[in-house]
Amino acid sequence: MDTTAVWLAADQPPGPVDDRRFAALYRAQWWPMLRLAQGLVDDVSSAEDVVQDAFAGLYRTWNCANLIADSQAAVRYLRASVVNGARSTLRRRRTVRAWLGGLREAVEHAPAADESSLRSAEQELARQALAALPRRQREVLTLRFLVDLTDAEIAEATGMSPAHVRSAASRGIATLRALRGELS
Repeated sequence: MDTTAVWLAADQPPGPVDDRRFAALYRAQWWPMLRLAQGLVDDVSSAEDVVQDAFAGLYRTWNCANLIADSQAAVRYLRASVVNGARSTLRRRRTVRAWLGGLREAVEHAPAADESSLRSAEQELARQALAALPRRQREVLTLRFLVDLTDAEIAEATGMSPAHVRSAASRGIATLRALRGELS
């Protein structure tokens, strides 16, 4: 469903905090943002935390005129917040692992009880291949193929130039093709 249609369905004059519009946006964007976060952090519970933080940040700034007037501005804000939150999560994870050294297993998140039934073997191979990519390439490919964004939208969400987005996508795809050849 188009987010603009959902946005207009809850159309009412904005008040101090327009909860109906925010709720409509939340319902329309929760799953797409969660899917994006999972592609970036590879952990369901961390992804849920990242998305919840993004929505909390949006709610705090909800009365900004450009977010109320333009539903796509709110979606862009959420997308950029999710990407930045995922980066922070991965950075914290890397720092903890570096400090704990040999105790890596102690800081690993246990998978959810239903996680194995949700992922097929093919999805697991794709996840592992994406995890092997450098961060920028992984972000670009996740935004392009999981969220179906254009180069300009990816550039806005990641803070990269459109040319850098295209370059990172090209290098990432080449790396994935090489990995696929190794697995065959």
